[in-house]
Amino acid sequence: MKTLLIMRHAKSSWKQAGLTDHQRPLNTRGLRDAPRVGALLQQEQLVPDRIISSTAQRARQTVASLVPASGFRGEIEWTDALYLASADAYRTALHRIGTESQCVMVVGHNPGLENLILELTGRDETMPTAALAHVTLPIEAWNEVEFLRDAELAGHWRPRDLS
Repeated sequence: MKTLLIMRHAKSSWKQAGLTDHQRPLNTRGLRDAPRVGALLQQEQLVPDRIISSTAQRARQTVASLVPASGFRGEIEWTDALYLASADAYRTALHRIGTESQCVMVVGHNPGLENLILELTGRDETMPTAALAHVTLPIEAWNEVEFLRDAELAGHWRPRDLS
């Protein structure tokens, strides 16, 4: 059994003219919400072994803000392939992991993340900024991740639900 945590980047800013979409940073709300998700990971005993994230600035800042609050001490992989990626790109990234990690977090963007949840669990869940989904997968190795399997959505949190 493997655990997959799926997180959408926290709220980003559109205020700085001249930045590309990839360069947009988090806004005040995003900088507040990401550590709250990190604290949730700690509280729920869901601190991942590994994080795979989009290279977009807002995703990088989300990871950097949640790590201290969660106690995460594992490996972080930054990949351009997850920038505005499809569900299939997330699956491809997971297939490369192997067997050692029990709990992996992916941090990225919609609509790919919502489609990933739908294709793994059959559940159509919305993923607003800084939302977190907890999916359990009946697999032994990450290269066994397939769509429309018996994955279970074990938890789903939105920042507004966190204290």
